[in-house]
Amino acid sequence: MNTEFLNPRDIKSKTLSELREELGALGLPKYRAEQVYRWLHRGVTDFSQMSDLSKSLREELSQKYDIVWAEVERKLVSKDGTVKYLFRLPDGQHVESVLMHYHHGSSICISTQVGCKMNCSFCATGQSGFSRNLSASEILSQIQAASLDAGERISHIVLMGMGEPLDNYENVLRFLELVTSAEGLNIGMRHISLSTCGLVDKIYDLADKKLQLTLSVSLHAPNDEIRSKTMPVNKRWNIEELLRACKYYSDKTGRRISFEYAMISGVNDMDWCAKELAGKLKGILAHVNLIPVNDVTGTGYKKSGLDRQKRFVALLEARGVTATVRRTLGSDIEASCGQLRRKVEGGTGHES
Repeated sequence: MNTEFLNPRDIKSKTLSELREELGALGLPKYRAEQVYRWLHRGVTDFSQMSDLSKSLREELSQKYDIVWAEVERKLVSKDGTVKYLFRLPDGQHVESVLMHYHHGSSICISTQVGCKMNCSFCATGQSGFSRNLSASEILSQIQAASLDAGERISHIVLMGMGEPLDNYENVLRFLELVTSAEGLNIGMRHISLSTCGLVDKIYDLADKKLQLTLSVSLHAPNDEIRSKTMPVNKRWNIEELLRACKYYSDKTGRRISFEYAMISGVNDMDWCAKELAGKLKGILAHVNLIPVNDVTGTGYKKSGLDRQKRFVALLEARGVTATVRRTLGSDIEASCGQLRRKVEGGTGHES
C-alpha cells in the first residue's frame, strides 16, 4: 500500500502490518503492535488510555506519534432519530456526518474531503469550495466519534458525505483496509457503499481490486446535455464513458451498481428522461435510487412532486430497470452534508 502521502506521526492511519514493522524497529514484540492497534480502533484519544502498556512505552509513543480525532462541535437530532454531526478536525477544519437508524442496524454517512472540487450545481458542499483531503484516520474517526456518542455499534457505512471519495483515492483505500480489519471495527465490505460523481479512471482501478463494496454512481441525468449543466465532471468523462466503466465494474465484481438520480422539478424528471435513462442502463446490472433534490439555498432547484416521482419509477420499471425513491431522513435538520458547515463557517450556525 502506498505510504508516500502519509504523515509519519499519524499512527491511526497505519495498517496493522505497518504498525508491527514500525514498533518492531523500536525493539517491541508483535503483540505490542496488536495491543496498540486495538486501542486505536476502540477510539482512544490519548496514549495514556492504553492501560495495558507500561507508562514508559506510552510516553515513548506519545513523543513519536499523534492520535487523530474528530471532536463533536455541533449535533442536531431529528424527530425521526437521525443525528447530524459537525466534527472539528485537529487543524480546525470541519466535516459533517449523518447517523441514520434502520431496521437492519445503524448506518453512517461520512465525509472524505473538506469541501469538494467537483462543483455539482445542486450540492451544498460544492458551493463551499475545496480545502483538503482527509487522512484515513480522519475518515475513520467520524465513525468512532459517532459510535461513542450514540453508545451503539455502527454496522453500515456510506461514503457519500462531503467530498468525492475517488478524488481522495489512496486515503479512502487505506480507510477501507482499516475499517474492515478483523482487529479493528471489522465492518464487512458488503456493508459499505462508496458514492462517486463519475471519476472513470478510478472506477476501473476499483473494479480491478474486486473489493465487493457497493458502488453508487451519481448520475442525475439521462444525457450529456443535462448532466454537463449540473455536473462539470461530465465534461471530462461523458455518460457513455461513465456507463462503460460501470458495466466493467459490475462484470468484474458481480456487484449491482446503484445509480443515484436527484429528482429536480422541470430539469430531469420528465417522462422522456425516464425512458431515455432506461435505454442507457440496458445491459448493466443496475438499480436506480431516486432522490428528491435538497432545497439548497442559491440553486433555485425544487424537488419533484410525489406523483412525478411515482411516475418516473413506473416508467423505469416498465422498461426492466428496478428503481426506488430514497426514504428521506433528517429533513428537519438539513441532514444532507455541507449545509451545516456552510452555516457555521459563515457565522450563522445554530443548534436545534
